[in-house]
Amino acid sequence: MGSSPPVFIGAEEVEKHLRRASLLLPALEAALANFSAGAAGGVVQPLRAVVPVQRHGGFLGVMPAYSAADDALTTKLVTFYEHKKDSSVPSHQATVLLFDPRNGSLKAVLDGSVITAKRTAAVSAIATKVRIWNRTKEKAVKFANSVNGPVRVCSSAQEAVTGADVIITVTMATTPILFGDWVKPGAHINAVGASRPDWRELDDELMKNSVLFVDSREAALTESGDVILSGAEIFAELGEVVKGTKPALPEKTTVFKSLGMAVEDTVAAKFVYDSWSAGN
Repeated sequence: MGSSPPVFIGAEEVEKHLRRASLLLPALEAALANFSAGAAGGVVQPLRAVVPVQRHGGFLGVMPAYSAADDALTTKLVTFYEHKKDSSVPSHQATVLLFDPRNGSLKAVLDGSVITAKRTAAVSAIATKVRIWNRTKEKAVKFANSVNGPVRVCSSAQEAVTGADVIITVTMATTPILFGDWVKPGAHINAVGASRPDWRELDDELMKNSVLFVDSREAALTESGDVILSGAEIFAELGEVVKGTKPALPEKTTVFKSLGMAVEDTVAAKFVYDSWSAGN
């Protein structure tokens, strides 16, 4: 008899087991520290492979990783499309495959979009009080109405960021939409979008005059247009801050260029699978 067929854990079920992104914080902090520890940390994570789908303006990303500390093996498949005419389809869609590392059997297929959103939120430490701007005002209003707490829709990106302590950019911009002369000294920026080597969210002034943190040096120097095109110097990986080997420098203007790492999806998928298994 062969191994049991893989289970499918859909978006609703993943959401149920990841109600709060904060649940992932301990596992993600450990994974970041293990990644930045090199071979001793037991994380094997090649660079994301990206297949352009030029005819339709899209990309397919393949993100495998193994974490020895968690004994977890996954691959995430993610598609992202720049200018979709069909706005009813998300620009990013993802699926995570969870394998049994002992024998290579596929244990589970999980919706990856919720996992991506939750682990990104946890790693980025999103502020609770928000001002937002979107190219489409209707989408900004829809978002504002969907979250708890005070949210103010702004008429421009500059209005949204002026005086802010924490700024999050999550766009598919190809040229800068956030400029250094808008940002107050000592602010912190989580730059989540612009995940291609020729795309930008932040201008040179901001990149060069801030202390730059990344999730992976290798990935940032290969995939991030903000880092590559600005020539900004990387101060540290986030995992080095978690480990305490590099300071956080809270008095400085800081940028965390978040490209997302496969090991983050790995620990999140294992968390969901273990939680799901415990209830079945």
